[in-house]
Amino acid sequence: MDEKVSYWVDLSDYDIKTAQSMLETERYLYVAFMCHQVIEKILKAYWQFRKKTLPPKTHNLSYLAKETGIMNDFSPEFLDFIDELEPLNIETRYPSYKDALIKKLDHPYSKYLIDKTMEFQKWIKEQL
Repeated sequence: MDEKVSYWVDLSDYDIKTAQSMLETERYLYVAFMCHQVIEKILKAYWQFRKKTLPPKTHNLSYLAKETGIMNDFSPEFLDFIDELEPLNIETRYPSYKDALIKKLDHPYSKYLIDKTMEFQKWIKEQL
């Protein structure tokens, strides 16, 4: 695997471990944020893999997926999940969104986010 692709894959792997640690300590807001980061970074790995250029400085998962063409191969389940993850990057950073998100986040939902993120991340890795 290309060194630049490996860089993004390694960051994505690190972030999923961070999300799991946040779940164990009941820091659910950061579970949500880290799940977004996992998919963002694995999509940036895919960008590097396909385009042979550094990925753009964006947090927009749909943009990364569309521009690389991988979105065309997403299952309906992954399409729905990317829509679910997309706002978590913003909602964890701004007070008005953060308060609403905190009410939604609990252990079962956070566990679901991690499980689905791991499944999605694994699938994207298999495309590399």
